[in-house]
Amino acid sequence: MSRIIHDETVTKCPECGSSNLLFDKLSGEVVCVDCGYVIVNVTADLGPEWRSFDQDRDGKRVRVGAPVTLVMYDMGLSTKIGWKDTKGTDVSDIQVETLSAIKRCDKMTLMNGTARSSIRGLSEIAAICLKLGLPTNIMETASLIYRKVVRTSVMRGRSIRNTAAAAVYLACKQCGIPRMLSEIAAALNLNKKEITKCYRFLISKLNIAPPSPDTKLYVSRFVNNFKVKGDVERLAVELLEHARACGLIDGRGPVGLAAAATYLAAMLMGYKLTQREVAEVARVTEVTIRNRYKELLTNIRIRIELETE
Repeated sequence: MSRIIHDETVTKCPECGSSNLLFDKLSGEVVCVDCGYVIVNVTADLGPEWRSFDQDRDGKRVRVGAPVTLVMYDMGLSTKIGWKDTKGTDVSDIQVETLSAIKRCDKMTLMNGTARSSIRGLSEIAAICLKLGLPTNIMETASLIYRKVVRTSVMRGRSIRNTAAAAVYLACKQCGIPRMLSEIAAALNLNKKEITKCYRFLISKLNIAPPSPDTKLYVSRFVNNFKVKGDVERLAVELLEHARACGLIDGRGPVGLAAAATYLAAMLMGYKLTQREVAEVARVTEVTIRNRYKELLTNIRIRIELETE
């Protein structure tokens, strides 16, 4: 669709003073309806020169490049020195040597130690997000976190891959995506303790308040893994709401508490789940499931009635 711009400051007719103006998009004129005086006869058309009668075809005819993204080191706005002149023809052999020297100098000036660390870290973040199936906003948020860390010049002596994994984990917590640290470490074949150190390092250096995860988000994951009905999820969410009212959420891991609530809800709904199965899915120990399960039964005061034949 053509986009025509005219002077929006023209609100009255200079001849009769009427404010009843008509803007003709076809001719690009601003005309007074009362007296017929042409106030503006030339307007700027900033739209494309082609015509399209289909919305899909109009969306394909664009002249813009890739969108600006934080995942790329240069945010997708870099320029490269080519091997052709302004007319599009190939340069001569003498000019090729000159252009080669210019390209080497340009690469040496741009690719310092900080740039190499950023390029490698951002590529690691993109690979991690693709492997874990995370959305684009997680990739962008993690890239922004990594850029802030590199800008503070405190990356010396730290693993780039562990720092990238910690940035992805922090981005997941900020965006409300339920991802466990053990899950990220297992998918990337990394040490969980090292990622935890880098995670604490990011929080301390960037002065970021650790976001409190929503325990309810983990319940949906566990219910989908156990392939139970939605009644279990609703009951588990109600149990967590009662646990929050009783003060059981504070100081306890959200994963273990969500797993215990899912296990208790499944038991109340008649599903046969073992603590070992829940612990394997939640990547916690059976002792954690058992302790959180007892705390829920004790503090929420759930009464279980058994029917006897």
